[in-house]
Amino acid sequence: MPRLVSYFLAITCIAACLSWLADNPGSVVVHWQGYIWDTNIFQVAILLSLLGILLIMLWTLLRYVWQTPAAIGSFLSRRREKRGFEALSTGLIAVGAGDRSLAIRCATIAHKSLSNEPVTHLLHAQAAQLAGDHAKSRRIFEAMLADPNTEALGLRGLFLEAAYEGEVEVVRQLAERAVKLNPNLSWSVNALFDFQCKNSDWNGALKTLAIAKKHGHFEKNKANRYRAVLLAGLAQVCEDNEDLEHALNFAMEAHSLAPDLVVASAIAGRMLAAKGKTSKATRIIQKTWKRFPHPELAVAYAYVRLGDSPKDRLKRVKELALMTPENIEGSIAIANAAIEAHDFDTARSTLAPLVEEQLTQRICALMARIEGEDTSNTGGVREWLARAAKASRDPVWIADGIISDTWQPVSPVSGTLDGFKWCIPYQMIVSGSQGVKSHKIEILGDLNIEPQAKVNAKVKNNETLRTTRTTATKSSNVSKTLGLTSQVVETSE
Repeated sequence: MPRLVSYFLAITCIAACLSWLADNPGSVVVHWQGYIWDTNIFQVAILLSLLGILLIMLWTLLRYVWQTPAAIGSFLSRRREKRGFEALSTGLIAVGAGDRSLAIRCATIAHKSLSNEPVTHLLHAQAAQLAGDHAKSRRIFEAMLADPNTEALGLRGLFLEAAYEGEVEVVRQLAERAVKLNPNLSWSVNALFDFQCKNSDWNGALKTLAIAKKHGHFEKNKANRYRAVLLAGLAQVCEDNEDLEHALNFAMEAHSLAPDLVVASAIAGRMLAAKGKTSKATRIIQKTWKRFPHPELAVAYAYVRLGDSPKDRLKRVKELALMTPENIEGSIAIANAAIEAHDFDTARSTLAPLVEEQLTQRICALMARIEGEDTSNTGGVREWLARAAKASRDPVWIADGIISDTWQPVSPVSGTLDGFKWCIPYQMIVSGSQGVKSHKIEILGDLNIEPQAKVNAKVKNNETLRTTRTTATKSSNVSKTLGLTSQVVETSE
């Protein structure tokens, strides 16, 4: 509307001026080269106006002629870009769909039309991968490393190529470089973290985990759990190397992050017990026991005070078992401590309800041990061993189908961090058309087994720690308590 009003006012002014000139024409006389031109102001104004219009038209024509080549070039360039972007779009879809021939054709078109576009290089490399030309795709990704804008993309492509070829060390180096280049790249952080975990590089994994947590690759609870597991792994290494101070520090931090982590609590309890800090060790083990009753905790709790007699340890274990009265581990811990104290009546009475309702291989092993140590009843021992062959399996540490005597930070199969779970393994395997079920039971050891290792107050702290740790392993695995060779008992359905 304002523009329309402006046009109307301009036309009105011009018309008014022309009307005034027509009413007041005046006269204009021009003498030039012997010629006399006599006219009026109105005609001069009209002539000048026409001359101005002619000059404007001539200038426009000349400018158009001058700019035509550039316009033609711009048109062709836009057409080429449009064709290139269409090829890019179609090519990326073809790569995703696995259409090799279309992807290669589109990559060629895009490379001709958009040779400087990073996405063009990506499509070209992916098309080469789809065609199985990994050497070509590597060359393309390596060329990307020279450009800061495509360096991360080049690292990603080379990383995938190295992983495809199984070049483990190259994978690690590329992941490290990518993390330094941009910590926000989740693929590089996760890859480096997994590599460090699989290779038991706990210190390196802790540093990478800190980066992952800072940049939001892991949520807070997951990151804390992973840190606790890594610290527990470090504590295990330090305990094995008799670096007790660092083992305690790592175990304490792991326990604070994950109170249900058995190994951290057990190591912390053993380290504190060695320092004479009985109360603190007791509180830590109790806290974890309430969340996760486990044989290793029961043993660590029994030996929390050095120099105690077997009866004192039995009394202490009874207190621990009262905290989880519904859990079978408390009763088994009492039976173990009672056998060590040669209180076989208590051991029998504690196991009696479990024999009737929750008979497992470990309970059978304990009953066989009672028969052997209390009455030297060989027949009774054999009877319990026979029952063990048919009894339910006990929980063990399992990761990816692999059973381990002790907890480990990562799975030995997949390298997954925190892969070990305390659970009951599968034991029924149907074989043959007759429906025969095989129960494979591993029972290793010696029938004439000595009572679990006793702690002597005069023994050095590190020897005491190894003794209690060995005791934990024995009490958690029936295969370490008895001592028969591996056998398979087959029963028809």
